[in-house]
Amino acid sequence: MSRRLLATYITLTLVVLAALEIPLGIQYGRSEKRDLTNGIKTDALVMAALAEDPLEHGSRVPSAQLLGVARNYTSSPGGRVVVVNRRGVSILDTESAPGRSFASRPEFAAALAAHPSIATGTRHSNTLRTDLIYVAVPITAPRGAVVGALRITYPTSALDSRVNRYWLLLAAIGGVVLAAATLVGLRFARTLTRPLSELERTAAAVGAGDLTVRAPADSGPPELQSLATQFNEMVSRLDALLDSQQEFVADASHQLRTPLAALRLRLENLERDVAPDGRADLTAALAEVERLGRLVDGLLALARADAAKPEPVPVELSALVEGRFEHWRPAAAQRGVELHAAVEPGTRVLATAGALEQVLDNLLSNALAVSAAGSSVSVTARELGESVELHVTDEGPGMTAEQRRRAFDRFWRAGKPGAGTGLGLAIVHRLVTADGGTVELLEGPAGGLDAAIRLARDLNAPRPKPNPRLVRA
Repeated sequence: MSRRLLATYITLTLVVLAALEIPLGIQYGRSEKRDLTNGIKTDALVMAALAEDPLEHGSRVPSAQLLGVARNYTSSPGGRVVVVNRRGVSILDTESAPGRSFASRPEFAAALAAHPSIATGTRHSNTLRTDLIYVAVPITAPRGAVVGALRITYPTSALDSRVNRYWLLLAAIGGVVLAAATLVGLRFARTLTRPLSELERTAAAVGAGDLTVRAPADSGPPELQSLATQFNEMVSRLDALLDSQQEFVADASHQLRTPLAALRLRLENLERDVAPDGRADLTAALAEVERLGRLVDGLLALARADAAKPEPVPVELSALVEGRFEHWRPAAAQRGVELHAAVEPGTRVLATAGALEQVLDNLLSNALAVSAAGSSVSVTARELGESVELHVTDEGPGMTAEQRRRAFDRFWRAGKPGAGTGLGLAIVHRLVTADGGTVELLEGPAGGLDAAIRLARDLNAPRPKPNPRLVRA
């Protein structure tokens, strides 16, 4: 953003400089040309007065005074003086011999006409390969008769040199102004964008779940300070609301556990007193109490996950997977499901202590719940640069793409109504993302479900020799 602001500021400065300097340079060039033309015109009138007497008496030789003035005039600036009689034949030419006819030249024709006029203008000289300013004035006798004409031509190179120097001066001034404007604009842009960048970083941290950060509200323009203050107030209210919600969920779940346990105990005590035709209802009631208990446990786990301040530590995956297999091996054997693991010894990830065990327990529980007898559940891991990807794959019925997309929503269940609590995968997602990882559900190679977890790899872990470990139930 600072670059865009600086570019806008510099562009505006360039437009202002161009609007000021270009007309100034053009006006200076016109003024210099006008002054030069007027100066040449004055010189021409003075020399025409000196040439009047010889031409009036029909002399073909200019006076010594006129010849000296003409030569002195042309020796320094490089101009040319031509004096012609009333027929247009030269009697003085500082660049060639006299006797040449100039009657066909428009400027001489204008000066020798019945009603003479002073002719001025600019033309290009092919001989000199430059532009020339010319002034042609009539030479008149005291009685008003035109007795000849005088023309002075002057190269524009000196004029162009002065004008070019002026343009260079304007460019240098513009460069200094532009450099100063750039420094001022850079400081202004930083003053404006620094608090915006701080606010952006704070918003990103809040979006990532850190509600303890606050944007600095004492820098930048008043509008940005007001925005930062209101943003901080919003985050504070949001933090208070989330804390209140988490406390309510935790307290409510904790308070529900005791009456649920008592209710289950009473229902179990009623089992011997219930008539045979009512046992089905009693069994259904016990199942609902069981499911409600699991729901309360899930809410408690989710509340703890939301409130936890993750502090990732190195976790050895091979030992972790083997430990969880030992826990789930009886349940897998009861269902006739094999457990397979292929994890490189020494592979370590950064995760919160106890979080990854809970993640694997939830995924293994879900996988075993949908696996048929004779199928298998696999856990594999592979390193991908600075991260490790962990896969828990089953051979169950799997999910559709839409189901996989919604599976991490709280209380959403893909199975039949009443099956599960809809919190297991939500807890998995919360625990993994809290450690800076990602989790997604993919279609398994055998048609089941593949839960892919990616976590940061412990870069300080020693590198043992490759020896994949295989664990079977």
